[in-house]
Amino acid sequence: MESQQEPLPTPTPKVGLNKVGLNKARVIVLGLLVAVFAFAVGYAAGVDGYKATAQGFKVNISREIPPEQKDLDFNLFWQVWDTLEESYFDHSKIKDANLVLGAIKGMVAAVGDPYTAFLTPDEQRVTQEDLSGNFEGIGIQIGFIGTQLAVVAPLPNSPAEEAGIVAGDIIVGIKDEAKGVERGTVGITLPEAVQLIRGEAGSKITLSLLREGAEAPVVADVVRKEIAVPSVALEFVGEGERIAHLRVLKFGGETLAEWNEAVLEIQKKADLTGIIVDVRNNPGGYLLGAVDLGSEFLENGDTVVVEEYANGGKNEFFVERAGKLTRDKVVVLINGGSASASEILAGALRDIKETPLVGETSFGKGTVQDAKELEGGTGLHITVAKWLTPSGVWVNEGALKPDYEVEDNPETPEDEQLTKAIEVINNFSSLSGR
Repeated sequence: MESQQEPLPTPTPKVGLNKVGLNKARVIVLGLLVAVFAFAVGYAAGVDGYKATAQGFKVNISREIPPEQKDLDFNLFWQVWDTLEESYFDHSKIKDANLVLGAIKGMVAAVGDPYTAFLTPDEQRVTQEDLSGNFEGIGIQIGFIGTQLAVVAPLPNSPAEEAGIVAGDIIVGIKDEAKGVERGTVGITLPEAVQLIRGEAGSKITLSLLREGAEAPVVADVVRKEIAVPSVALEFVGEGERIAHLRVLKFGGETLAEWNEAVLEIQKKADLTGIIVDVRNNPGGYLLGAVDLGSEFLENGDTVVVEEYANGGKNEFFVERAGKLTRDKVVVLINGGSASASEILAGALRDIKETPLVGETSFGKGTVQDAKELEGGTGLHITVAKWLTPSGVWVNEGALKPDYEVEDNPETPEDEQLTKAIEVINNFSSLSGR
């Protein structure tokens, strides 16, 4: 998370169950730590689009080319370097460490994958604090639709949701007068976008959005707040409150502990008729988090997810424990904000247990990132594989389609998707259950 700041006197919003608008493994999916949580990840990427910060990072400049790279011509690189040092009008801005970090960032960005990113020491430090669930920002989850910066989902009760921002909005402009920032988003990286969108509670940011069906760009003025986000929330719904509505908002470091507490409460419910696993607007997180939660419903030895590498090699993740909810009727709620680890969980339950999916088509992000810690406190998030559902589906090629497609009407107080899931549970008699 960002460095701690004095909280404002305004109350801290809590994410509730209102209407929806793992060990030490460092493998992550989609890039939650890379920047899906624009409220959570602190990147020093910057004012006016980009500024690398090099606190704690030291460099020794040498123009000697290693023997194994003698065939590479670095003359242009050094020509640009020398020209900047000699001719740029503000010499205080020319710092060797920042130039090196900027060059490395450019090299990584040249791959053309928005989820592969080099992190400066400041970015890496805040990234490592990312998933604790407390932050100052607008409560927006971001990713890419093609090459366009897009809203995966606003968090419930967040400033972003209150400002009318919705999943699927394309962010085309970012303005922050306090930071002196006003820029478009063409070519922006996730770390850069995150740094521009995050900020202190009480400060304001303006986002220009393209929205399906809107004739002109939508302008959203949002005041940042301090926000607390749990990983898991449980309530009992339906007639007699006999159905568990188990909401998973992210797959973070504390998710499994919160999940286990919720499962204990579910097990105490003697008259339980079913479970609704709700991963709407959940952008993902740790891959092993999805494996852990999926294992609660599947049998020992079942495949949860398969990683596939560029060389054709595969790595399967299996259930390795006895699940506590294997006999219960289950429905999964998904929507366009359900991404990566959420899709792993939903896809595994659909493929293995024939669990019905209710809601809207998922986000469709099927890549895996490895987070590497490098020297000088820097880091590298690099896409190392794609992941497949147990039946071999790659969600990048079509996402997960619901068995029961239901649109949520934001103009009504009713959660139409949850209502449908309750109906499916009540009519779903093909599985044994309590």
